[in-house]
Amino acid sequence: MADIYATQRIPGRCFDMLSDEGHKLEVHTSDEILSTVQIIKEARDPHVLLCTLSNQITSEVMDSKPSLIMIANYAVGYNNIDVDSATARNILVTNTPGALTEATADLAFALLLAAARRIPEGDRFCREGNFHGWLPELLSGKELHGATIGIVGAGRIGAAMGRRAKGFGMKILYYNRSRKPILEKELGANRTELKELFAESDFISVHLPGTPETTGIIDRDLLFSAKEDCVFVNTGRGFLVDEQALAECLIDGPIRAAGLDVFEDEPDINADILKLDNVALAPHTGSATETARSKWGEVAAANIISFLKGDTPPNPVNSEVLQSL
Repeated sequence: MADIYATQRIPGRCFDMLSDEGHKLEVHTSDEILSTVQIIKEARDPHVLLCTLSNQITSEVMDSKPSLIMIANYAVGYNNIDVDSATARNILVTNTPGALTEATADLAFALLLAAARRIPEGDRFCREGNFHGWLPELLSGKELHGATIGIVGAGRIGAAMGRRAKGFGMKILYYNRSRKPILEKELGANRTELKELFAESDFISVHLPGTPETTGIIDRDLLFSAKEDCVFVNTGRGFLVDEQALAECLIDGPIRAAGLDVFEDEPDINADILKLDNVALAPHTGSATETARSKWGEVAAANIISFLKGDTPPNPVNSEVLQSL
């Protein structure tokens, strides 16, 4: 049986599933996010490292664990792991796609509504004792029905966002590397180039994966080319967006308001963004439902159990490793 080290407590049945298979499990039990140095020190020499997206798993971590054969990421994205280094060392990397789709789309749409209807401002207004009665133009916001939404990245979550937008009677544009005929047929969505999407969308929602190719893709020029009075939402990865340019665009540019669940230098948030009233913020909680987070754990455990039995796990990231084993 294998030794497994988990860098965080994981909700749901994940640990029970692993224990039921007879694997030896060691868990870092505090809420402290372990640094690379701490992982090297605390994870003695496991066969499997079960980590979260907050942990940076570098080549140094891998070299410090000569028994390591698998890194199971409790997340969909895996930019926190040096996958190339893992592949070079014949270490399998897995992730947990699918389990968070609806939860993240829910939060993205919640941020869209919150930013459009100025809900954070209204909440502060009430709590500070400023509400003295109804007024015709008090915290007037932006209406979704009949407006155009531009979805940047039409994978699972982007498509789920499109379905929600369709329910609100919105027109849908999308940007994606490849066409999505099903999305076009079911939702009446139209594929556009990124610049055209920014120029024509009343609302923009970002759902691209975090890769070297997408890093910084939403730059200053693109942000300032947005349609006047648009609302911008990002639940993808913070480093997709030039955050300082976004802050300036929210002050002096065409973007009216924003909803952000992810940040460029997470967990640090741009100081200018924090000062703005026209931004709805969430602390990377797109997948934070009991259902989604528990399902993640089950998927992560299933990956581990399958691989340790000698089978192909459901969600390999670097599947070429399997061919060399």
